[in-house]
Amino acid sequence: MSKMQWTELKDAPVNELFEGIRMQTLMEDETGIKAMLVEFDPGACWQGGDDVHESSSEEVYIASGVFSDGERDYPAGTYIHMPKGSAHVPQSKTGCTVFVFYPEGRPL
Repeated sequence: MSKMQWTELKDAPVNELFEGIRMQTLMEDETGIKAMLVEFDPGACWQGGDDVHESSSEEVYIASGVFSDGERDYPAGTYIHMPKGSAHVPQSKTGCTVFVFYPEGRPL
């Protein structure tokens, strides 16, 4: 029997992280490995300062729009690897949708 997991986006609950930033968890396991889709409205910015990756690297693919890490803008079609220990302030001036993956797990 296959151990594959799948989620249709229409079935993934929407969780508002901050005003103008919504997340849909696509996969999460008991070790904290997590895959999600995150949408940023135009002008939305992560609250509370830098998002520091203490327990895992973060893999990001910009599916649409323009994502910013607070220092640089990344257009749709860009892949970003943020190593463990790095920090950034996720935001978007124009709005965007990004796929985010934590391969080593993230605190649940």
